[in-house]
Amino acid sequence: MMTGTLDLRRLADLASRSAAQARRVGQPLLRGLFFSPADDVVFPRKSLAVVLEKGRLSVALGSVLFSRVTVRGVRDYPFAAGKFPEPEETATSLVLAANELRAARPGVTLIIPKSWAVVTTTEFPATIRENIAEVVAYELDRITPFSADDAYYDFAVLKETAGRLTLLVMAARADAVKPYIRALNEKGFTVERLTVGLAGIGTLCQRTAGSRDSLVLIADDTGYEAGLFAGGLPVQTSSGNFPPGGEAVMVEAINTELEAFVEQAKKQGYNPTVFALLKDARPTLAELFKLKVRMPVQMLTAAQAGVSSSPSSGGIPFAAAGGLLQSLWPKSRGLNLLRKGLEPRRKVPVALTILLLCCLAGLWIFYMVAPLRFEERRITEISRQIASRKDEVRKVEAMKKEADAVSAEVGLINGFKQDKAMTINLLRELTTILPKTTWLTRTRITETTVELEGYASAATELLPKLEASQYFKKVEFASPTFRDARMNADRFMIKMEIRGAKKNEEKPKEEKPKSEKK
Repeated sequence: MMTGTLDLRRLADLASRSAAQARRVGQPLLRGLFFSPADDVVFPRKSLAVVLEKGRLSVALGSVLFSRVTVRGVRDYPFAAGKFPEPEETATSLVLAANELRAARPGVTLIIPKSWAVVTTTEFPATIRENIAEVVAYELDRITPFSADDAYYDFAVLKETAGRLTLLVMAARADAVKPYIRALNEKGFTVERLTVGLAGIGTLCQRTAGSRDSLVLIADDTGYEAGLFAGGLPVQTSSGNFPPGGEAVMVEAINTELEAFVEQAKKQGYNPTVFALLKDARPTLAELFKLKVRMPVQMLTAAQAGVSSSPSSGGIPFAAAGGLLQSLWPKSRGLNLLRKGLEPRRKVPVALTILLLCCLAGLWIFYMVAPLRFEERRITEISRQIASRKDEVRKVEAMKKEADAVSAEVGLINGFKQDKAMTINLLRELTTILPKTTWLTRTRITETTVELEGYASAATELLPKLEASQYFKKVEFASPTFRDARMNADRFMIKMEIRGAKKNEEKPKEEKPKSEKK
């Protein structure tokens, strides 16, 4: 029984390892197959960040290409000291900035002051993970001073330990923000993201520190604000004013706040990288801080976070740079209060997959059709060649017929020469072998025989001479010879055959079958 249990465990472990390995191998393949040419990594996009501050409105235009965020331009508009810009003033200033920056109404990230929002953490049982958005909406009035209907809010899971989920919840009263959104919409702008300045600076830290925790101290001539960030999300915040007493007292207050904050973060299990951001501060305060700080601190800059700027952009507001990062950087974990905890469903990009399938279909069609097209072209070319050479073929055929006719005639002549001795040759032979005292009165030459009639002083002497010739054989007298007294010579008639001569015998006619005989 124990052995069977161990085997099952081994099989389960093997299956688990195989599945994990398959996921590691398959995920890059799936990302490649479902890659979209409009993916955030390669597709250029633009965004406007609007930062609301007391006595000031900042507008920054940014773009992203290959995950590189660039600030194209910045505009600052001053307002009454100690007051935030009104909604109509904000919308009018944004129209002016968009025209000056030549921005064709891109999406807008509205960055509100931290004092307008509540940032807190809470815990829930891990069993709510499946419907966590509904639970947060139901419990929001317990977690924050606002209900779900009266607030813009968002949340993120910070960690999960011992069956408990630790959530970061950020919420802002809707009545304070809606007038700004409405005024921007009336001017043709679409607010795509709502966040606070401190969260944007946390995104800068996330890009700079990577996966490490970070602690940021933001200070100016009047006070400071500190935030502890885990993965770019604000876990804990603190703020205060500097006591009177000059720059040395301010630096000492900063050191005290940093030490206390770091100690508290370590107790909570964080080991943050410390950043300092001195904005709108006197240069002497920054130099004194660098000399008197009692722990390793990095001065936070936009360039460290991979945010570059065009030559005409001037200084980059850090809150605006962080807001642009939240909008344009695909790996940003920044909260968007407009979502109310609902993650937008992203369509699986199938453009590349469809493109590959179309290419495969095209290759298959080409594979099936190309041989037929090739053969058709080949047949067409052969037909064209044949048509162009028809006249030549006719001439060749005519010449071949003429050559065959000439060959037949030559063959006939050669056959005639081989089968029959030439008459002239026979006459020349007779002239050569017959004595001078012999003359002929008649010579008859047929296909196979020669007959001679004439007179000779001694006719019997002629037979041996004719028999010795290469042309004649079977030489004999055709009739008895007699002595002609008047001519004083023997009259003779000789008959002989021609050597090698063949008689052309007519083929006997085929008898018709008895059935055909009448």
